[in-house]
Amino acid sequence: MSDLIRKDPRLAWIRRNRLHPRHAELSGQPLRGPSGLLRKNPRPQWQLGPSGLRRLDRLNLAGGGEVTQLSKKRSEQPKLPLHKVVEPQGYIAVWLPLSGGRLTAHGKDVLGLAQQLAAAQAQSTAVLGVLCGELKEGIEEAGIDRLLQLDGVEGYQPEAWTQLCRQVEREFKPLHWLFPDAGESAELGRRLAVELGERPATGVWKWEGEQVIARTGAGHQDLVRPLCRLLLLLEECALPCTDHRYEAKPVEFEPQALLRARVQDGGRVAVDPADIPLAEAEFILSAGNGVHDWEQFHQAATLLGAAEGASRVAVDDGFMPRNRQVGATGTWVSARVYIAVGISGAVQHLQGIGKVEKVVAINQDTDCDMVKRASLSAIGDSSEILAALMALVEARPAQEVSDAA
Repeated sequence: MSDLIRKDPRLAWIRRNRLHPRHAELSGQPLRGPSGLLRKNPRPQWQLGPSGLRRLDRLNLAGGGEVTQLSKKRSEQPKLPLHKVVEPQGYIAVWLPLSGGRLTAHGKDVLGLAQQLAAAQAQSTAVLGVLCGELKEGIEEAGIDRLLQLDGVEGYQPEAWTQLCRQVEREFKPLHWLFPDAGESAELGRRLAVELGERPATGVWKWEGEQVIARTGAGHQDLVRPLCRLLLLLEECALPCTDHRYEAKPVEFEPQALLRARVQDGGRVAVDPADIPLAEAEFILSAGNGVHDWEQFHQAATLLGAAEGASRVAVDDGFMPRNRQVGATGTWVSARVYIAVGISGAVQHLQGIGKVEKVVAINQDTDCDMVKRASLSAIGDSSEILAALMALVEARPAQEVSDAA
């Protein structure tokens, strides 16, 4: 037999055939269609995002079409670049609402818009985050360049918050004040507008150059207004900051003595989680077809202090009432934590939990859609996992359980 190297006629044919799936791989050329235009590779390309989760690589940055290993530790991921403002000449002040010592998703959306406003300024501008309370999580990726944390103002004290914001106004003279247009933050923004004699823009959901677009007419109409100093922003007004790390450098500020407030905080009122509407609940334990011990499920919800939810299958089978159904055909929820027990994740159910911040899946199927949606998954029998969870909760003090939730 001759020692000469022979060409593979099939590979040579593939190199000539631009429509063959392996043409780009063997020829080293991008995939092109019959007209000569570049075509998208229909095969999904995956890469590991900054959060450590697998996501589609739509630009094929990873190359090769391989699946990134999910077992790779987050510590091994390269750190995001640091966004620094050395000597700020101006500030964009943002009032930061806290929920359980953590920044809310609404607050992170507002910070995203604040960074856009700061980048559009001609001078060096920093985002100044103002908050009252204790932070229990890192905020380096939230979008805060300077952090002003005020202590000694506990509970619901809108008058004291307004006085503090006025002192911040005199000290830092921010170019804009940004508030989430919801709950206590919306009330504070309107109080500060009256104190400063400014006309705020409320219900803002979009910023375009020198104007903003606000939602009016019971949420059915848009109103275009000039950009003003005080903005009260809706959810999803901007994308949260995810491309950089931010300093969140503390600033020195000595608040003056506050006047005695006329509004006194009487503390939180204990509410039965079963009486909280699903649309307003922050912590939901939801059951699906994978739950077989319903008495245990109800005990777990009571022990965790969670509102009960259910999939459509559990409701149709008569295990849960209709007003506890989660999904596009039930109730759309925006909880901070959502534990899905035995729920595979139908399209309608995933639509209903689209605004949930953290999803925890308990399921036996590692390939179900709910596991793919979840930030944390426990694979195994639901009864065994719930029993282990209840044992852990019973072993911890009640205060630690509420803080963890």
